Amino acid sequence: MKLWGGRFEKDTDALVEDFHSSVSFDRRLYEQDIAGSIAHAAMLGRAGIITRAEAEQIIAGLETVRADIESGRAELAKSAEDIHMNVEKLLTERIGPVGKKLHTGRSRNDQVALDLRLFLRAETDKTMDLLAALTRTLLTLAEEHAETWAPGYTHLQKAQPITLGHHFMAYAAMFLRDLSRLSDARRRLNYSPLGSGALAGTTFPLRREETARDLGFAGLTLNSLDGVSDRDFALEFLSAAALVMMHLSRLAEEIILWASGEFDFISLDDAYATGSSIMPQKKNPDVAELVRGKTGRVYGDLFALLTVMKGLPLAYNKDLQEDKECVFDAVDTVQKCLLVTAPLLKTMTVRKDRLAAEAKKGFMNATDLADYLAKKQIPFREAHAIVGRLVLLCGQRGCALEDLPLTELQAAAAGIEADVYDAISVETCVRARRVPGGPAPEAVREAIRAARAELETMNKREDA
Repeated sequence: MKLWGGRFEKDTDALVEDFHSSVSFDRRLYEQDIAGSIAHAAMLGRAGIITRAEAEQIIAGLETVRADIESGRAELAKSAEDIHMNVEKLLTERIGPVGKKLHTGRSRNDQVALDLRLFLRAETDKTMDLLAALTRTLLTLAEEHAETWAPGYTHLQKAQPITLGHHFMAYAAMFLRDLSRLSDARRRLNYSPLGSGALAGTTFPLRREETARDLGFAGLTLNSLDGVSDRDFALEFLSAAALVMMHLSRLAEEIILWASGEFDFISLDDAYATGSSIMPQKKNPDVAELVRGKTGRVYGDLFALLTVMKGLPLAYNKDLQEDKECVFDAVDTVQKCLLVTAPLLKTMTVRKDRLAAEAKKGFMNATDLADYLAKKQIPFREAHAIVGRLVLLCGQRGCALEDLPLTELQAAAAGIEADVYDAISVETCVRARRVPGGPAPEAVREAIRAARAELETMNKREDA
């Protein structure tokens, strides 16, 4: 008989039972469910709602249930619907009728809200650890390549010379923002809904503050209706995860481009590439391609839960059962992608000579020549036009700006001197951009120091 079946005269139809059951996926919440139940039972005993002896018996029974689930000895029944009812059923089978007292002052509605918060709190921490590790990898690469000259692009067209370290720092900045978002989301989810009951609390004198403290929450949810039906905390995680994946996908796309024969900026380690079943010469960037492809899954998880929530009246509705698979999939996907991207980057070989050679192509020093003229008191718009005409001339001749004779440059604009060639060399173009956040090696190194300090501050804040 169902634990809720007192008012029913017929058994649940087999089709409905299968459709209704969630234990096939929410079983992974067993640790959180048992932790919440232990805290609830301990509070019931302290409050005198059940005896202390009964509370101790329930807690001991829950610990055996946890051990049996972990070892695979416990069989979870589809007929018990979900992990919450399965745990209670297993508990009652082990300790008898006293197990039925566990649910005093509690509903599955506040129970499942509690479990999901506990799960996401732990998984947010794990995700942040993986994200911090990837960010540190990027900072190490940025430091290593602070003076590796490289082409910078806009519109996927060569634009201005930068360093590869500066390029890596752009992704470090993205992931630092992602860490900040996850940290903020964690802070908002860390409130206990336990005690909200089905929707209207309970007449039992529950000590909500005690269970919140025992479970490591910062405080209590303020409203019982909201406590059981809020999934903002899950949506915030999914939103932050979607942004993480978007940033990973952008990085993956560049790795794919850089590893191509057309760019040839990097070579992927054999352990992080695959071959072709028919073409012996192929070395495919499948890891990066999968990261790029899996981004759509996490976007879908976010949009699926947003859609579930958009028309729900207060308070709990069975629609909310759909929250877990979205959350579980996003957690698993983003963590796997973070886990594999760090070593993908660590093990790749950077072709510095190739990058440096490409940094000299495409008239990427044209802006610097215009700046040189502007410093000679030629209005920038005029300087821009002068350099544009010189680029056109070089294009017709098949040469670079620095290949033009000094006499031709001087004929194009007054004030040009022999130092122009040094001013428009790749190294000068990069080193002169010392503005904070710029590509000059000292600016990159300062950005690395600031990023490491921010990571350290985040770690201290989380520890506190």
